[in-house]
Amino acid sequence: MPGATLWAVLATGLLSVLLLGDGIGLNLLLVTVPAALAAHFAARGASRRLRPWTVVWAVGGLALLAVPALRDAGWPTLLAIVSAFALGSLALHGSRSWLGVFLGSLGLLTSVAESLGWAVHGVRDRMAGSRGRWGVVFRSTVVAVVLLIVFGALFASADAAFADVLGSLMPDVSVGDSPWRLFLGLLGLVGALAAAYTAAAPVRWDGLTVRPGPARGRLEWALPLVVLNLLFAAFLAIQLTVLLGGYDKVMAETDLSYSQYAREGFWQLLWATLLTLLVIALALRWAPRGGARDRTLVRGVLGTLCLLTLVVVASALRRMDLYVDAYGLTRLRISVAAVELWLGVVLVLIMAAGVFGAKMLPRAVAASAAVGVLVFGLVSPDGLIAEQNVERYSRHHSIDIEYLRGLSADAVPALDTLPEPLRSCALEEIQRSLRNSDEPWYATSWGEARARDILGGWDPGYRTRDCRGLGSGENGSERGDVDDPYDPYDPY
Repeated sequence: MPGATLWAVLATGLLSVLLLGDGIGLNLLLVTVPAALAAHFAARGASRRLRPWTVVWAVGGLALLAVPALRDAGWPTLLAIVSAFALGSLALHGSRSWLGVFLGSLGLLTSVAESLGWAVHGVRDRMAGSRGRWGVVFRSTVVAVVLLIVFGALFASADAAFADVLGSLMPDVSVGDSPWRLFLGLLGLVGALAAAYTAAAPVRWDGLTVRPGPARGRLEWALPLVVLNLLFAAFLAIQLTVLLGGYDKVMAETDLSYSQYAREGFWQLLWATLLTLLVIALALRWAPRGGARDRTLVRGVLGTLCLLTLVVVASALRRMDLYVDAYGLTRLRISVAAVELWLGVVLVLIMAAGVFGAKMLPRAVAASAAVGVLVFGLVSPDGLIAEQNVERYSRHHSIDIEYLRGLSADAVPALDTLPEPLRSCALEEIQRSLRNSDEPWYATSWGEARARDILGGWDPGYRTRDCRGLGSGENGSERGDVDDPYDPYDPY
């Protein structure tokens, strides 16, 4: 084990003890940087070359860790952290096939046990070869720490301003949470070791291959897909005539309410998109492979299916747009719409692979998912939800305050523009949470800091006495819709 790798691993463990116990924010990125450096030093010690896709995955993973530092909402933060872990694992393994990309995104977990033995042998060898030098380093470190503590305490007691600055910069480590912090330190240490070991000796997941199925005859293969294409075309022809007509056309043609029409079809169209991707994967597995004519047949039939499915994606998004316009935006609605939009991107990538080749397709799909998660976090979903509902209130004077009260501090800028008493009722819970929070700067998101600047020391006081039931259910949130409040099957 290179000495630089060992110091980077130890720095990761120390930062995990000091920073991660107070919450998640910029500290997660600060802890990850030395872990990434440990992997870099280990890879360089093993004479591994830095490849372009390794840089893409590594930079993408670090960029995803900016989401916890910027957004207060926990749900996009969790999604970004999981995605950052997957990209980091891909960067270490360097996979390129479908199976390799899938297993490579989880492969870091398989290196934990072996990395511990690797670390023990590395430390033992280094101690045996340079006992004198390690003794000097240890003594110098102890003396430096003692000097910092003694003189830092003296200066803090001599000047209150310096004491405040020092207190804001240093983590507040108490005896009560020591076991939890030690666990986080161990987790950071083991994680950094696993990353370094994987960088030095990655598992070649691309060696595992899935053989294509036996090629089918042209008629046997193409006939079911051509029939499916015709069904898609017939459905979309009817669908477009209804959806392009707007609300009045929906009511006239279907005899359904606005919400029923949008709610009734969105999930079916989402499943149709997913099943179509499965059909395409199976069709490619058993596609005829006789020559140029077979390749042209496969591209034509599957390209048409992809194109028609893109129209299905557009139809599903249009239904969601109708529903949101009538009843407001919620976390569930923006999430499933984002998934549907990403599936459309995957279809475009599949069509491009049919023209330019499928060599880059697995990594392109993984990259598109990572970019989607990053954009989803950076645009602030809770902020968009608040903005859309506030804007809708200005047009229709209907809003679900009970739902908006549960949003994160990211929603404060938009909710702050509501008239009273709606403003106070919407912000009361968020302000109470901000007042009760004493997280240090490295565990505080920019969204939370911005909310504090906006609200300051504001106290809603008497304005929240009549909040119960104020605007409840008016935007058809996940609890139900105005026109059908008791529908137990409402997925929104």
